[in-house]
Amino acid sequence: MRNTMLLTLLLAVQSIIYGQNSLSGKITDLDTQEPVFSANIYFPALERGTMTDLDGNFKISDLPSGNFKMVISSIGYASYTQDVVLPSQDITITLKPSAIEMEEVIVSTPFHQLQSDNVMKVERESVSELSKNGAVNLSEGITQIAGVENLTTGLGIGKPVIRGLSSNRVLVYTQGVRLENQQYGDEHGLGISSKGIASVEVIKGPASLLYGSDAIGGVLYLNPERYAPESSTTASLESDYFANTLGYQTSLMASTAGNRLKFIARGSYAAHSDYETGDGERVTNTRFNEKDIKAGIGFQNSVYKGDLRYNFNNSEIGIPEELGVQSTNKDPLLPYQNIDNHILSLDNKFYLNNSSIDLKVGYQFNDRQEFEDHHHEDHEGEEHEEHEGEEHEEEEHEGEEHEGEEHEGDEPALEMHLETLNYNLKYNFPKFDNLDVIAGVQGMWQSNENFGEEILIPDATTTDFGVFATAHYHLSKIDLQGGIRYDNRSIETESYIAEDGDILDEVDRQFNSFNGAIGAKFDITDNLTSRLNFASGFRAPNLSELTSNGSHNGANRYEIGNPDLDNEQNFQIDLAVEWRNQHFEAFVNGFSNNVNDYIFISPSGEIIDNENVFRYQQDDAKLYGGEIGIHLHPHPLDWLHLESSFETVTGKLDNDDYLPLIPANSLTNTFRVEFDKGKLLSGSYSFITLKNVFDQENPGSFETRTGGYSLVNLGAGTEIRTNSALFELRLSMNNLFDKDYFSHLSRLKNDGISNIGRDIMLSANIHI
Repeated sequence: MRNTMLLTLLLAVQSIIYGQNSLSGKITDLDTQEPVFSANIYFPALERGTMTDLDGNFKISDLPSGNFKMVISSIGYASYTQDVVLPSQDITITLKPSAIEMEEVIVSTPFHQLQSDNVMKVERESVSELSKNGAVNLSEGITQIAGVENLTTGLGIGKPVIRGLSSNRVLVYTQGVRLENQQYGDEHGLGISSKGIASVEVIKGPASLLYGSDAIGGVLYLNPERYAPESSTTASLESDYFANTLGYQTSLMASTAGNRLKFIARGSYAAHSDYETGDGERVTNTRFNEKDIKAGIGFQNSVYKGDLRYNFNNSEIGIPEELGVQSTNKDPLLPYQNIDNHILSLDNKFYLNNSSIDLKVGYQFNDRQEFEDHHHEDHEGEEHEEHEGEEHEEEEHEGEEHEGEEHEGDEPALEMHLETLNYNLKYNFPKFDNLDVIAGVQGMWQSNENFGEEILIPDATTTDFGVFATAHYHLSKIDLQGGIRYDNRSIETESYIAEDGDILDEVDRQFNSFNGAIGAKFDITDNLTSRLNFASGFRAPNLSELTSNGSHNGANRYEIGNPDLDNEQNFQIDLAVEWRNQHFEAFVNGFSNNVNDYIFISPSGEIIDNENVFRYQQDDAKLYGGEIGIHLHPHPLDWLHLESSFETVTGKLDNDDYLPLIPANSLTNTFRVEFDKGKLLSGSYSFITLKNVFDQENPGSFETRTGGYSLVNLGAGTEIRTNSALFELRLSMNNLFDKDYFSHLSRLKNDGISNIGRDIMLSANIHI
């Protein structure tokens, strides 16, 4: 027995030792044969990488045996991919100089490839690039991606809109797990700080094959910032100032990494006053503040990789109702939200012989508290006086003093705790010729509990289970990808007494769906590529749609759910054509999305508590449209960039009524110059953008048309490099001419409240 155990141990040790491979090589310039310094060498499946030294050399240790894709990228060169069989001899690779922007690996799709190799069309942007345009928060920043908009209630509350679909039809992933923060509510924002997020990936269209329910309209995938490079320590201090809201945000990060163990931590704080419109009026109670902590511990050797991440976010967000007191105070008035959100995730990868197992588990706790006016009768008279819009300076000071005190020690009118445990287990089969196959299971357990006096939705338990398989086949000119999936969702609620006094019965519903996707990428010529994808998706109705019965402050209406709602089921066709060379790029994306049993809310004509009643209904719907754009960077003026994009979407119910909250058509033109190298300054840039938003002449049944408008934005920035630090300085000015306008996707439009006026952002960052 002892000999058998010893033999087993020796075999296990031998297997581990055999798997500890290293790869060395050199990267050179194809034209000059000079070494390429600071090129990135990365294995997406292993999530391991390094950079070349001054002589173009690199070495990566602790690699498992097997066949893996290696990606090499460097600024000023075309990204390069190659399959490497480990163990391997030293390799030498030449990179081709190119003015095309450096490609990155797409993480949100299962096979972790460059976008040029990907069958699905995925948009990817670094948060650093998005922040150059002066976005106040992440939900505003992503609107720079064609086909993506922002559904807002002031500045503090924003939801991503992908090709006309939003809320629970757009699934958000962060730290590798689906974000669950009661996002189904109209006045519930994204709740994620942009600080500590490295990049954003957007899948436009059904992604139920990969993610299950709620990915019917697309996926917003947030990649956390990476650890410091191996055997190094990095730190950064970032600070921003926003003139319009007199707002500021500060973030401090530190990261260190050894050969196998890595650590990162970041703390951020932001605070904003009420924003000012183009007419010079501050929109009362659009103020908000945010505290955010992110931390991570990583470990990796040749047989295992683990990444433990934690994010705590606390936000106080005012809920605007009408123009009133003109104040620059940053403490929210009533009504307001106080939200705590905890996200704990663990990403495990086990490397086997030519295959691997991925296991992601996540735990989230969301505590949402809402404080309302009618719980503070002692102050009602004073608050009404403030909301009369008195403009005398003495009265404004009285209002500011009152604002700082009026919610101290108050009990929330509404308090909901949402606990979520989710998991994602995948097996990556051994690569067979040019075929990659992945199979797995996903699931979620979730509970909702009420603790406040008011109950908008009942205590409930939701359970998800899904099983799927997907495959990718690569040929020289064609890539094929497809898969199938089955999901089951169970929702059980308790009975409760609604605001109107009715007793609402418990709900016990099961939702099931089979879904699939198939697509192909064709390299028609060296410069011309097309993608054609067919995908189905589904969405089970959420708790709010099934069971809500109460007043929603942010939406200014009384909502009543429908417990008999069915699954939404959709089928979408996507066609994307792209032509690119070193100095010119053009793309055309088109889609047609048919949604059966589309769930929407509509006024019923009833009045409860002096508010209009809206009820949830279903009907078939169709959305169609797309994006078209060009990018010119002419030779030899590679530092000059001319970009233009147009986006359109139309949504209709089966009865030909237009869908609500569909963004207006828009045309965006940008003139940009970039200078990457200089004796003292590097990474210098400047830009000017003209965004034309057209009239929205097709409003939904309870909307009004929205007039078009044009906004001019500009910005500039540079980097100062020393031997030990990198300094970044940025200036941007949005809405240069202080235009007073209404966005069709602003919930304040119905109250006659316009969007933000001119905003100047100053940023100063240091990285060491």
